[in-house]
Amino acid sequence: MNNWQQSSIARQPAELGKIIVDPAEWYPSQMDGQDFWIWEMTEKELSETREAIAVAEIKNRDLLDIEKNNFSLPTFVNGLSKISKELTNGRGFVLLRGLDADQLTRKQYATAFWGIGRHIGDPLCQNAKGHMLGHVKDLNADYRKVRGYMTNAHMAFHCDQADLIALGCVHNAKSGGHHMVCSSVSLYNEMLRREPDAVRILGQLFYRSRQGEIPPGETDPWVRQPVFGFKDGYFAARGVSAAIEKAQGLPGVPLLTPAERDALQLFKEMAPELAIEIPFEHGDILFMCNHVTLHSRTEFEDWPEQERKRYLIRLWLTTRGARPVPEEISRWSNGVYTEETKFYAPLEAA
Repeated sequence: MNNWQQSSIARQPAELGKIIVDPAEWYPSQMDGQDFWIWEMTEKELSETREAIAVAEIKNRDLLDIEKNNFSLPTFVNGLSKISKELTNGRGFVLLRGLDADQLTRKQYATAFWGIGRHIGDPLCQNAKGHMLGHVKDLNADYRKVRGYMTNAHMAFHCDQADLIALGCVHNAKSGGHHMVCSSVSLYNEMLRREPDAVRILGQLFYRSRQGEIPPGETDPWVRQPVFGFKDGYFAARGVSAAIEKAQGLPGVPLLTPAERDALQLFKEMAPELAIEIPFEHGDILFMCNHVTLHSRTEFEDWPEQERKRYLIRLWLTTRGARPVPEEISRWSNGVYTEETKFYAPLEAA
């Protein structure tokens, strides 16, 4: 039974230093134990998805060749339109439930995930290797040298480099690896009530490391962004991720001041207080708007068997300007690529 509800709160113009009224402001007490943010797929929607997968298999389509117009979902498209609006101008996240990853091959699940995603937005490249389909899996890598999704380490609350992110659950970890989401609007409001000076500081530009993934036409190994930004009365946030700390060792980057470190630390301390845990089941797809939500992952212990290891697939999606975003943030929301990048959609982690 689908108890999903669209947010009914009216957004008011937002500006730095003032309390924000926005449908993306929500608190754990409103979400815990509730399912109005979970879209349960109907049998009709599942049937249409299976038929679209079958067509893609018959046509032998690569994921990159699957688009909205050839992944036909005649009635489900109406539901996906509602989900899209809720992501961009509603509470900012939706959990889609119903696909059974255990009953689909890896490619079939990836095809469903990609095809449904194409009805929400357009895919972006996620790393310099050219991955249009991302794989969140522990590759025994050193977090100091790589991005966190390739490790089993705890990841602080952050945003990805796109308007929207989608995560598809293939396998959960043996223990840990819990996915947490909080409203960056609620975090901003609560920080403003507690420490308004910290909010003012986080409205300034911070250096973030590009971790060697520098786009064509640019040379700086860093990008500058506010943690809290505003444009045309709309709010947008970036997380306080490891990229800020990693930038501290780059040439020309000034050291963080004590006041800046205090503001960043307050952000880190308050975000978990406002977060909910997503009850990921195999096959679930979590959609989030990076401009109004933050997500985190706890450290995890994996299964020894390769086929059981924690494994999520990921899409970064652009909504092509559906929501006003400050230029410093929008430049950071177009995916990751370099001059040498060749785009493809691998079906396995690499």
